[in-house]
Amino acid sequence: MSTVNETAGAVQLDGRVVVVGGGLATARIVSTLRRKKFTGAIDIVAAEEHLPYDRPPLSKDVLFGVKDSTALPFDPTKLDVTVHTGRVATGADTQARVLHTDRGDLPFDGLVIATGADPIRLPGDGEQLTLRTIDDALALRDRLTPGARVVIIGASWIGAEVATAAMSHGCEVTCLEYSEAPLSNALGVDVADRLLPWWSGVDLRCGTSVREVSGEGVVLTDGTVVPADVVVTGIGVRPAIGWLDGSGLTIDRGVLTDEYCRTDVPGVVALGDVAQRWSPKTNQHAAVEHWDDAGGAATTAALALIGEALAFDPVPYFWSDQFGHKIQYVGKHGPDDTVAITTSDDGDLDTARWTAPDGTLSAWLGVDRPRDVIAARTAVGTSAAEFVSAHA
Repeated sequence: MSTVNETAGAVQLDGRVVVVGGGLATARIVSTLRRKKFTGAIDIVAAEEHLPYDRPPLSKDVLFGVKDSTALPFDPTKLDVTVHTGRVATGADTQARVLHTDRGDLPFDGLVIATGADPIRLPGDGEQLTLRTIDDALALRDRLTPGARVVIIGASWIGAEVATAAMSHGCEVTCLEYSEAPLSNALGVDVADRLLPWWSGVDLRCGTSVREVSGEGVVLTDGTVVPADVVVTGIGVRPAIGWLDGSGLTIDRGVLTDEYCRTDVPGVVALGDVAQRWSPKTNQHAAVEHWDDAGGAATTAALALIGEALAFDPVPYFWSDQFGHKIQYVGKHGPDDTVAITTSDDGDLDTARWTAPDGTLSAWLGVDRPRDVIAARTAVGTSAAEFVSAHA
């Protein structure tokens, strides 16, 4: 992807920056701008009624009752920012440099797009909960009572974490999964099959297709109704880009940016789940919907706004805590890669290692192996054989 000169469209240090979104990326961008001596006005437009907060603990702590809040260290007064909570961005005129909202327009010299993604919902008039916000997490936790019939649609990363929390509260958990094994689309059947024993306390129904959610429960495509007191839908998300129609930005499945988080409009950057960033390593745009990416890209995006260039093209990383185990995954494997699996002494999944056709390590997964993550992340893109030899 061609890139523009790093100073083109740079915002002056006394200019005005508007940040749309209220998550981790927003908090870090604002902090970085102030650290880099940006003295201009900063406005944050957040649809939720909360200051920036962290999302991974929603399923890992809030659902278990460990925390009621995941607020980030963020002091609007100290940072000299104006936060507009409960205010929704409705459009952007990148030529006139104006952000449209449901409470009027805000002019900008620089615009940060960090609106994240919205959970996908299924048809039907029945109640279906999702887990994307702190309010979602608190509402779901209140419903996870002993004996409650909880039906989770999707044996996804979030589905597994919700199932873990629901079981801890004494719920009767059913999970409906379209694929033949949990996470088989993400990890492949060979690896996914090794995860099946973890689901022993759940009524897991793979190869199951859902038609809709009704007042009685979940209706399958064959007309069968799975009764439910609580339905949680965890089948993925879509970038929150609808409000950018007519903005002049180039959009695919997300807002397209270069490796500096710059869009094709000077002075406008995008990052996090809403963006597809160019990766020089893979020579393509990619959406990386993980906390680690949004947080790391924030520094790059902030510097890009003020005309400094710091490319961001890391090896992807994410983790999931489910059924008493921590899964950590680094890299990104492709359909033509080969996978090698190791197991622990008791036969449980220990590691999975993907090797690309050219012999390089493309991805690594470890179960309860936190000490090995840094080495694996460093090794991605290098000789898989040498990595195996060094970590045999």
